[in-house]
Amino acid sequence: MVVLRWLWTETGKEKVAPKIIYYTLRGVMFILSFVLEDWAIHDLVHSPRQRRIAVLLVSSSYVTWTYQTHTFSNSIETLVVLWSVVLVQRILENKQRSSVYTAGILGSLVVFGIFNRVTFPAFVLVPGVYLIPHFTKKPFTLLALLLSAFLTIIVALLTDHAFHRPSLPVTHILNTSPTPLRSLLYNLSSSNLSTHGLHPRYNHFLINIPLLLGPSIPLLLTPPYSPRLLLPFTATLLLTLIPHQEPRFLLPAIPLFLSSVRLPSTRKRTRIFIGTWLAFNVFLGILMGIFHQGGVIPMQIWLGEHQQPQKLGADILWWRTYSPPVWLLDGKASEAGLQTIDLMGMPAAKFLATIESKSVSCTGRSTAPKEIIVVAPRSSTELDPYRAGEEKEWRWEELWTEWRHLNLDDMEWAEEGVSGTLRRVVGRRGLTAWRVGRICV
Repeated sequence: MVVLRWLWTETGKEKVAPKIIYYTLRGVMFILSFVLEDWAIHDLVHSPRQRRIAVLLVSSSYVTWTYQTHTFSNSIETLVVLWSVVLVQRILENKQRSSVYTAGILGSLVVFGIFNRVTFPAFVLVPGVYLIPHFTKKPFTLLALLLSAFLTIIVALLTDHAFHRPSLPVTHILNTSPTPLRSLLYNLSSSNLSTHGLHPRYNHFLINIPLLLGPSIPLLLTPPYSPRLLLPFTATLLLTLIPHQEPRFLLPAIPLFLSSVRLPSTRKRTRIFIGTWLAFNVFLGILMGIFHQGGVIPMQIWLGEHQQPQKLGADILWWRTYSPPVWLLDGKASEAGLQTIDLMGMPAAKFLATIESKSVSCTGRSTAPKEIIVVAPRSSTELDPYRAGEEKEWRWEELWTEWRHLNLDDMEWAEEGVSGTLRRVVGRRGLTAWRVGRICV
């Protein structure tokens, strides 16, 4: 970002547009994913033929060129997991020396991975177990790993403190819980996760894995099995203990799964697999890369460019979408008094009650006299009476709609059936911003 700001100032502009920053970050993640991911696969897979297959499968997977090019913490976690496994493999293969330098890098990576996402230990549990016999024979390797991890923890805690609590003294670190612990405690609470959505325990294995791996699953289930399969399988099994299960939580497992795939023994079956693999990834790449929650970024950019300053500010309520990046408002959060409120997957009744609590009261007593803007998918049928004007007490004025948006997190197969769900989610696609106000007579 420092380089980008320097290049931008050369054009005569002082401030980098948020849109430019966003697409620059996407480009950086694209390069990092293809370079570091492919490099890790080259190190992990020793057979030249199997290595070529693994690199082609990982590179052609829609997961790589949709999820991995986002600035998700899951995308960073994928790279850290892969290189942690690579370093473990290098330590185990070096029989002559203690690999102190490699162990030091591994210690720092593990701490970084834990601070990045609390699910990281699930992916490195098996490689960690593999290291135990090595540590007993070469204790200096363990010492280097622990020393590096300790120093990295100090740096991580200081950075976390400087970002979240800059006004407090450094000694305040001793009185607060570190970020990974707070994240772990939050994710262990079902009441907290219910705001994001609760899933059955089998969701990862029966829904998310097929969604991410598609036609490669039969090949993974066909012997001979690669020893690497134990790593992603164990991690997925551990993640099923968490009741909130999104496909992106399994991103670090996908390269490990795909690097374990062996092509069919006959040419005919290989051609069938390649055809179905390409069709699967093209379809899912378009669906997940363009349409699924695709309106969040364009909507946030539009709000930053078109929302004018208000005397009393405005509350922007986001419902049933991914968390909107506030920095895309281009400083309007403070200049225009815009406050972004992420209501996630809040139940409809509670969402409507939130709007009512923030609106101007007709009795003359106003709880919060701000303008209210609601951003929600058009597929949310609970809003239909308000949009149609059937609720005479309320006025919903449509401001803007981004049509390239599907809310695939709101699929009600059991209640609406397949055709009913598709008619609602696909037929009523789009993300809309409404200005909401109470009509007082």
